[in-house]
Amino acid sequence: MAQTRSIGLPLMRVVRLEGAPILQQLHLEEKLLRTSSDNWCVVNDGTKDPTIVMGVSGKPAELLELDLVLRDHVPVIKRFTGGGTVIVDSGTVFVTFICNKDAVPGLQPYPRPIMSWSSLVYNEVFQGTRNFNLRENDYVFGNLKFGGNAQSITKNRWVHHTSFLWDFEEKNMSYLKHPAKAPDYRQARSHLEFICRMKDYIPRSIFIDKTIRALSSHFTVSPTTLEEAPTDPHFEPSTKLLTTQDLETAASSSSP
Repeated sequence: MAQTRSIGLPLMRVVRLEGAPILQQLHLEEKLLRTSSDNWCVVNDGTKDPTIVMGVSGKPAELLELDLVLRDHVPVIKRFTGGGTVIVDSGTVFVTFICNKDAVPGLQPYPRPIMSWSSLVYNEVFQGTRNFNLRENDYVFGNLKFGGNAQSITKNRWVHHTSFLWDFEEKNMSYLKHPAKAPDYRQARSHLEFICRMKDYIPRSIFIDKTIRALSSHFTVSPTTLEEAPTDPHFEPSTKLLTTQDLETAASSSSP
């Protein structure tokens, strides 16, 4: 029963990955959400190849410039959580919290309270950094987005994961359409007018170290290797890589 120490903080296992493929990371997170009873934080410092990641209900024809995506053979993943569409690469830092519903005292297991709690963690991380805030579902500096969030909530557990734009390639934003449903504070701005680079505000390694340190206010943090994560040979992840045929079908169905 080594879940807590004397001061009563619950245990959180922290897995640090370096450049793991985003599909592998999402499969790991979904497995931890559905098959583990521990609290987890997964940090992945970049992913090698530019990849588009859509929410579980995302429709490629509405969210992507499919002619460009198909021309350039950009992988497209549909993940197991909600939220919007992002393109990620080596300039993206990923941080995920996977928790039991009773892990944070008084936290109601609904999207807005979980989002608000996460912003308290990052308030500590960005203390002294100008104009950090949670606006609607995004982390921003001023009115510029640098972190996009997505969640999934099950009967007894929840996951909250974030893609942080430490850096990005401007040309990659051309693969994404302006979404029909956008936060009010975006005010119809283009992708490049709406986002910023986190590297202009905080060094990468310091951000990761401070994030793990901030968790120690809420949890007993325990560094854990990937080999220590639970295995379940029968687990089937719902996160999937869309095939070229999937994308071509979506493109043809949306053509006039």
